[in-house]
Amino acid sequence: MSVLLARDLAKSYRGGDGGVVPVLNGVHLAVARGEMIAIVGASGAGKSTLLHVVGALERPDRGEVVIGGQSLSNKSDDELAAIRNRAVGFVFQFHHLLREFSALENVMMPMRIAGRAAGPARARALELLSRVGLSHRVDHRPNELSGGEQQRTAVARALALDPAVFLADEPSGNLDHGNAELLHDLLATLARDLEIAMVVVTHNRSLALRADRVLHMEEGMLREGDAQGVMA
Repeated sequence: MSVLLARDLAKSYRGGDGGVVPVLNGVHLAVARGEMIAIVGASGAGKSTLLHVVGALERPDRGEVVIGGQSLSNKSDDELAAIRNRAVGFVFQFHHLLREFSALENVMMPMRIAGRAAGPARARALELLSRVGLSHRVDHRPNELSGGEQQRTAVARALALDPAVFLADEPSGNLDHGNAELLHDLLATLARDLEIAMVVVTHNRSLALRADRVLHMEEGMLREGDAQGVMA
């Protein structure tokens, strides 16, 4: 059974000249529990837009997204926000950590916002930071962490509420080779061990090779492919 399912997604935007620019054109996507999917393709092909739509950040013009058996169609903005906060974890190229808070406090933040008591939130955050290899850095603020450590903290934060779906947009795009490889190994391990439905947009061949499937975004549609032709 697919944890994440997208059927016939279409999305267009208004261009600077007022014309309609189609971005998604009948996208189908199914991701099972514990499966890692890499989406590759040229810049501007619609990869990030697809993540925003399947992650309930944007609404499609046509089609349906289903997360954990629940359709996102005809949901109010508040209902979409609740589903997004509960069931979807996001990681982007830049970590977006809160600079004034420690790694531990950053990972606790989603749980505290969701109403979880401080004690359980702290215990969960410590567990996740240990899982991403940062148990020795929990009290450090983002400016005291390396780029790779910041991104791994962002991964831990995205997992705080135990999401069914994990979406990552160029997660290693801002990292050096060594830190990127650590992150790639971590993501593949998390998808398998935590049984998350994971979708990663990437230009990095090394990350794409770790995925269970590689899909190419072309002409607003997804096609089965491989990691050949992806940047090193």
